[in-house]
Amino acid sequence: MIRILLVDDQPLIRSGFRALLDLEEDMEVVAEASDGEEGVALARKHLPDIALIDIQMPVVDGIEATRRIAADPALAQVHVVILTNYGLDEYVFEGLRAGAAGFLVKDIVPDDLLHAVRVAARGDALLAPSITRKLIDRYVSEPLTTGTPKELEELTGREREAVALAARGLSNDEIADRMVISPMTAKTHINRAMTKLHARDRAQLVVLAYESGLVTPRT
Repeated sequence: MIRILLVDDQPLIRSGFRALLDLEEDMEVVAEASDGEEGVALARKHLPDIALIDIQMPVVDGIEATRRIAADPALAQVHVVILTNYGLDEYVFEGLRAGAAGFLVKDIVPDDLLHAVRVAARGDALLAPSITRKLIDRYVSEPLTTGTPKELEELTGREREAVALAARGLSNDEIADRMVISPMTAKTHINRAMTKLHARDRAQLVVLAYESGLVTPRT
């Protein structure tokens, strides 16, 4: 059963999402919050698998709530998915850096929402290749830091190659084709890289790849 926390200051949005999610046999909305502070408290109380969190809310916004959840070791199992009205708005990249597993636009069609929740519950990032490329093109014009983090030096050559391809928006199957390996091996490279770089998920791995300079945009 996928346990879900809804955090949004609009009751109609929460009720609509809840009505849809609770119809699924493998999903259960365990709590609702109207602001980020309450959301973090309920995450600690209920330990959901997924927290669907709106970006713009009173008291504590979605990005800060995401940051607090990501920083709490007791909430390591909670995958945060940011909800936005505007698609690729200015807050999305900041949200990913804060620890979100991905983001969804609120007008997403029902089937895509259900699929997204299941993807996030598996620990995969909600960053389709096309979305990743748009995100990179719009928000990352140069590496955000200089130098190579010590952890990055611990990656094997193949792991670095897999991370670089993931950061360019390739799926595991596409990475496997490019590296001439099996999809399972590609996934293993990505998972080992996440462990070594202390990345919560694939989304964090993409951010780290650009921040470290392992991958540079538009090259």
